[in-house]
Amino acid sequence: MTQTPEQTMKRYLSHFEVFEKSLNGESRSAVHDLRRKAIARFGKTGFPTTRDEEWRFTNVAPIAKMSFVQVVGSDRHGISRKDLEQFLLPDLSAHRMVLVNGRFSRELSSAGTLPKGVTIDSLANVLTVDQQLAARHLGRYATVESNPFVALGTAFLHDGVFIHVPDNTMLEHPVQVLFVSTGGAEPFVVHPRNLVLVGKQARLSVVESFVHLENNTYFNNVVSEIVVGEDSVVEFDRVQHESARAFHVGTVHVHQERGSRFVSNSVSFGGAILRNSITAVLSGEHGECTLNGLALAAGQQLVDNHTTIDHASPNCDSHELYKSILDGNARGVFNGKIFVRKDAQKTDAKQTNKTLLLSDEATIDTKPQLEIFADDVKCTHGATVGQLDEDQVFYLRSRGIGLDDARDLLTNAFASDVIDRIAIASLRMQLLETLHARLKQGRLTREV
Repeated sequence: MTQTPEQTMKRYLSHFEVFEKSLNGESRSAVHDLRRKAIARFGKTGFPTTRDEEWRFTNVAPIAKMSFVQVVGSDRHGISRKDLEQFLLPDLSAHRMVLVNGRFSRELSSAGTLPKGVTIDSLANVLTVDQQLAARHLGRYATVESNPFVALGTAFLHDGVFIHVPDNTMLEHPVQVLFVSTGGAEPFVVHPRNLVLVGKQARLSVVESFVHLENNTYFNNVVSEIVVGEDSVVEFDRVQHESARAFHVGTVHVHQERGSRFVSNSVSFGGAILRNSITAVLSGEHGECTLNGLALAAGQQLVDNHTTIDHASPNCDSHELYKSILDGNARGVFNGKIFVRKDAQKTDAKQTNKTLLLSDEATIDTKPQLEIFADDVKCTHGATVGQLDEDQVFYLRSRGIGLDDARDLLTNAFASDVIDRIAIASLRMQLLETLHARLKQGRLTREV
């Protein structure tokens, strides 16, 4: 069932009233003041349209018009640990957080043994038990003014994952955060909120995995805020393998202190409409930011990657590589921005976007951008769009390799440039297996 913009707004405001009443005493907290500010903001802006420059190539009308049911309360939907085995990474068994339809499941999770002072917990639990630390940071980086989806997600802020790594602490094992979507006779919406705080001279690796157990319709509106302390290192891997009928809008805001290093690897495989936005602010000298991304889309899928690297301090480096592989009638969008502020001298920034089109109907809108207000910098950007090199295909076939296998070899080589940058070996292997399966699925679709 679709709705007019007025009906949509009325419905979300009504949902907020119900949500607010369910909070009981929490409705008098500072966090709920942030929620009220957010719903007021969303009430003014509504959903973005293609008339908005930041959304010019991505029409979210299918999301805005659909009548989604708000998920209330926690329910495992009968899911067992065995159901999740196909999504789990063996070397990430030490620290695993599982959320089902946006709500934390303690039964399916295993935080494991943690170093002194480290917290890995449900955000809802942290806000109930001791919200002081979390409240100081929530909404400070991903502000309600950022975009309408952040405002909407903040209004319904309730659960997600909270990770705190104190100064001088190294977390030996990566943390896998598994978001599982399942069940629901009607289309449903969830708004997971994640907060990651890493102190000085600390180290953390996180893998966010978005998966589904049924091919149903749902909307994941995810907001993550990450603070990387002075001289700390954070690797943040994000894998999306959603239902073919799912909508996903993910927003990540990163705040980097002096001498910190942040690496993001984003890989997207599934979903009807996927929008990934990441903003990194280099707020201290000698920081380094690396953003890598890979998107594979086929059929009628739309995958939109928006990136922003804000060089707010001098002597910082940034590296960016985003690739897309598009088949069928799929559409891709890449909008990458690099800001170099007036005092950010000695900036070194590189940005590259490459797209491989496997069909004549697939399209990409790419828009790399540089805004430079300093004069002593080294900044480059570029974008390429093309198809498989027929000479390379012919060479492989002349060596006895079949046409489909030749195309797969070249496509895998194109994608591996991004996947090989992921530090976790088991995650790399899992992604390569998924990539191979998706390419084969695309061939079968074309043959039909």
